[in-house]
Amino acid sequence: MTSTFHNEIKLGEVNYRLSATTDSDESLVLDLLGSLDSGEVIADGRLRLPVEGGATIGKLLSRVLGAHTRLRLRPSRHRNANQPWTESLDTELRTAWLTPTADPAPTLIRTIADDMERSPTAIRARLPRVGCDPDVPGRELSPAAAVLLGGKSGTTQGKT
Repeated sequence: MTSTFHNEIKLGEVNYRLSATTDSDESLVLDLLGSLDSGEVIADGRLRLPVEGGATIGKLLSRVLGAHTRLRLRPSRHRNANQPWTESLDTELRTAWLTPTADPAPTLIRTIADDMERSPTAIRARLPRVGCDPDVPGRELSPAAAVLLGGKSGTTQGKT
């Protein structure tokens, strides 16, 4: 015996229609359609799973979609997060680190991070790659430290 349940909801400008149908081979088929008032379809999909897994999969989908939504609504406070590093940015970072200062490493890292609109973690991770010792402001990496940290030694900066 086949049974079907339909539900509709409007979120913002999108009308969603979800149908759950059980069919003769004991499968649960979920069909989702999202469309604008103009009729343009912007979301659609089908999921087939065993009937007994429906409630558990529903909870799983709810958790995953909820987490994804929370991440999308919480933009990074670091505007340049996940942006590629360029040669000029590497040079800017190296210059900022090697410029004499009385600030301890954590303070200088936070300052540079704010200036470059990146996280302090990203700055600290990038310093060895540009030949700088992330623990001591103003100091380049030695060749041995560069090998350990996976970066360039200060003495090889600018050479290929």
